[in-house]
Amino acid sequence: MPEPLDSFASYLSAELRLSRATVAAYALEARLLLEYCRSADCPPERFSAGELIEYLVHRQIEGASRKTTAKCLSALRAFFTFLVREGRMPANPAEHVETPRIPRHIPEVYSREEVERLLSAVDLSTPGGVRDRFLFELIYSCGLRVSEAAELSLDRIYRQDKFIRVVGKGSKERIVPIGDLALEWLDRYLSEARPALARGRRMRALFINHRGSPLTRKGMWKRFKRYALLAGVAGKIHTLRHSFATHLLRGGADLRTVQVLLGHADIGTTQIYTHVDERELAEYHRRYHPRG
Repeated sequence: MPEPLDSFASYLSAELRLSRATVAAYALEARLLLEYCRSADCPPERFSAGELIEYLVHRQIEGASRKTTAKCLSALRAFFTFLVREGRMPANPAEHVETPRIPRHIPEVYSREEVERLLSAVDLSTPGGVRDRFLFELIYSCGLRVSEAAELSLDRIYRQDKFIRVVGKGSKERIVPIGDLALEWLDRYLSEARPALARGRRMRALFINHRGSPLTRKGMWKRFKRYALLAGVAGKIHTLRHSFATHLLRGGADLRTVQVLLGHADIGTTQIYTHVDERELAEYHRRYHPRG
């Protein structure tokens, strides 16, 4: 039987509508499983729940963390579902394997002062600087993932209505309001910086580099690292998204609203941001209460 990797990738993309990054990650896990099956002389079609557990233990011995193991199991659950649909195996062994519990870490966030210091570190004397100022302002103001910012196109910006249309994980779209300050930087970027960067080319991508090509996630990470160093703040671009959610909750927004703005499928994912305030309350209690 030929290895079904290509068909599996098509199934993930066309039927499950998963993102390109998720498709690539799931396909990689399926390939690693098939390589293990060849070395163990055990075709995946004959895998039982016990043999799947043995494989996951093997991955952990090789150095996989609990989080990686959980992602691996999620990918293989989809892979075995695909094999069952294709008539290659009778049942999905992953259905009887419990996902490892992953301890949730409180996300790192910036204070409002740190956000301003970071944004102020951008040199506005060049078109690239104006672009970067708008880029990171937009990520913070709208709570975007870096991949969502990289994939924004001009036709997804609704300037008059003051919102943007974002394509998130699983190709799911959501509408996110854009604030007045971000709109000011949008106007400046489109009038001053983007024409200089585009060099006469007609580009759909909102953010472009000095060569007139779409600005990649890697390019965004590289620029952010430079400004973070100049501003003397730690963290990653995603810290701006964490800060967006945390600052909204501190300002009085309800959890459901923040969930919708972030594009979380499960409100449990959004609840992690309430722990930041709980930690802050505990610190205030420890610092100021005589019994703290």
